[in-house]
Amino acid sequence: MAATPATLTARALLLDMDGTLVNSDAVVERCWRRWADRRGLDADAVLKVVHGRQGYATMAILLPDRPMAENHADNAVLLAEETADVDGVVPVAGAPAFMDAITDFPHALVTSADEALAQARMGAAGLRMPTTRVTAEQVGASKPDPEGFLKGAAELGTAPAECVAFEDSEAGIQAAKAAGMRVVGVGPRAAALAPDLHVPDLTHLRLNRNGDGTMTLEAAPE
Repeated sequence: MAATPATLTARALLLDMDGTLVNSDAVVERCWRRWADRRGLDADAVLKVVHGRQGYATMAILLPDRPMAENHADNAVLLAEETADVDGVVPVAGAPAFMDAITDFPHALVTSADEALAQARMGAAGLRMPTTRVTAEQVGASKPDPEGFLKGAAELGTAPAECVAFEDSEAGIQAAKAAGMRVVGVGPRAAALAPDLHVPDLTHLRLNRNGDGTMTLEAAPE
């Protein structure tokens, strides 16, 4: 099998939030376990499919015979619960320095959270909110559909092939690849999902500006 490349070069960065910039696993688990209990589902099985997708899309997988309108209604309740609960929400290691380093480089947040949840979690983690962002309200399809990443690239005026996406989940990595982007996989979930470059967290990523306006991303030795 070919070795994972040591570096990637990008003209723009597209950033997932949960699991990539923000560690929200504690609240995700609390809220989805409560939802699973209300629906009589096995919580451990539910937690295996929640990451990366919008809630209604997860529900559609878990309850395939339920009308989609019920999934959207349930998701609205769940989003309100998640937005109100930021206990244990912290930055992924290295995220504050990473966000500072790319302040003046083209980048966008592309998240399955809605605007309120994204603001709550980025704020709780003490992270700067990108000016350009694609949240749940702005797309018609959840990851693994590439719509969000394609919209982010378009808003930055950058061809998808010149973008690098940062993701932690299977759905997110599939979405970025479907958009024609290379992927930095962040954290343990991403390690087995064939990203173009993998780092355990953002402290293991080195950024180098190039004279042509691009940025080189390099994985530091573990």
